[in-house]
Amino acid sequence: MKKMKINSQIFVLFIAVFINVSLAKAQNNSLTNDYKENVIQSLSQLMNEYYVFPEVAKLTEQHLKTQMQDGYFDQFKNNETFAAALTKSVQAINKDKHMRIRSNQPYMISETSQESMIDQHIARMDRSREANAGFKTVKILEGNVGYLDLRGFAGMETGKDIADAYMKLMLRTDAIIIDLSKNGGGSPRMVQYLCSYFFNQKLLLNSLYWREGNTTEEFWTLDSVGGLKMNDVPLFIMTSERTFSAAEEFSYNMQTQKRATLVGQTTGGGANPGRSMRINANLSVFIPTGKAINPVTKTNWEGVGVIPEVATTVEETYDKTLDLAQKAAEAYRTKRNEKFNQLFTDLSNQLEHYIVGKTDDIILVRLKKCQEAKLFNEGDINNLGYDYLQTNKKPKIAESILRANTILYPNSANTFDSYAELLMINGDLEASVKNYQHAVAIAITTKDRNLELFQKNLEIAKQKLKQE
Repeated sequence: MKKMKINSQIFVLFIAVFINVSLAKAQNNSLTNDYKENVIQSLSQLMNEYYVFPEVAKLTEQHLKTQMQDGYFDQFKNNETFAAALTKSVQAINKDKHMRIRSNQPYMISETSQESMIDQHIARMDRSREANAGFKTVKILEGNVGYLDLRGFAGMETGKDIADAYMKLMLRTDAIIIDLSKNGGGSPRMVQYLCSYFFNQKLLLNSLYWREGNTTEEFWTLDSVGGLKMNDVPLFIMTSERTFSAAEEFSYNMQTQKRATLVGQTTGGGANPGRSMRINANLSVFIPTGKAINPVTKTNWEGVGVIPEVATTVEETYDKTLDLAQKAAEAYRTKRNEKFNQLFTDLSNQLEHYIVGKTDDIILVRLKKCQEAKLFNEGDINNLGYDYLQTNKKPKIAESILRANTILYPNSANTFDSYAELLMINGDLEASVKNYQHAVAIAITTKDRNLELFQKNLEIAKQKLKQE
């Protein structure tokens, strides 16, 4: 019985291989005129029903049928060459680089055992992990220039957290290069998300018109992202002929908004999104069902590509982009430091002419400007307050600085703890206790690791208040 079971398995395997080989041979046999006419009829029907430009679909149908009648397709003997010929023919009329006809892979009878299913699932996971949502490389180059090699725009559900992590690594750079030279496209939502890292204002980046439903979808910059925005950092984008679809949208968005300098070669020229549809069991077609509409140019890059401001050869693109970015970074640092010096000077003047009860609001305004310019963060302001307390021996000015910190960072337990300490030093124990209590309340909510310290400080302040 065991021997017959093995023979049965061999027989089933033989039949599967035979069927598979037969299917492959059938596809490579010379295609009949009826088969080709049916393909052209089905393809034309799909285009007429779904293609974003119905008039162009009709012209394309007429062109294909004329070619069929003239015998142009007689020379193509299998699905692969026929698909390539159809692609060339439709693109000759519609100039749409997204529309391609492809030969489907013959159906393969696969193992359905538990081991096989696990292997296939793990293989898919490995491919996904290796792709890393399109984020290939991030590094900091000489001159404090951030470099991101982005190979695709993954969906938000897959790519958002990875995007935030990579953007965070470039947060302290003085110029950024995004390399899209090997990027074939992807999700418009991820394009919208990454663009939003480089704008503070609300802007319409792009619109997509869909023939189905006759609707227009708008893509605006997002108010917030998963990290800090870099709206004024010089931005450079590397392009090539391989830069396509969503990668072109990112480039075009940034170019038309004058937010980035493009360096490289003219991109592939595919602006019309859509989806893949089956023509028959052997062939499928990608049909653009929508078109991009840029708010600045009122058109898109379909068929012409995105033309970079700085044209280079493939070999010199990286070096040229890096050179431009390093010079921009140096200019950015110089301008930023000049602004920082002026902000710090204005703040110092107010601190040196401090008047109790009259200058506090002005100091708050000056510190807020320093915060917005990213000259000071919470820790910097805290340190400045203690410098005026311990080094300059000016506790009232220190109190004013730390009071401002609680207003600028109202969700920080540490700012209220520090302010409470200055109030206690300056003799206002009642206000000190209130601010220590606020620090403890915030620490409990945020699960601050210094909660016990804040609680201890509160008890000390309470004891001193009782002793008064």
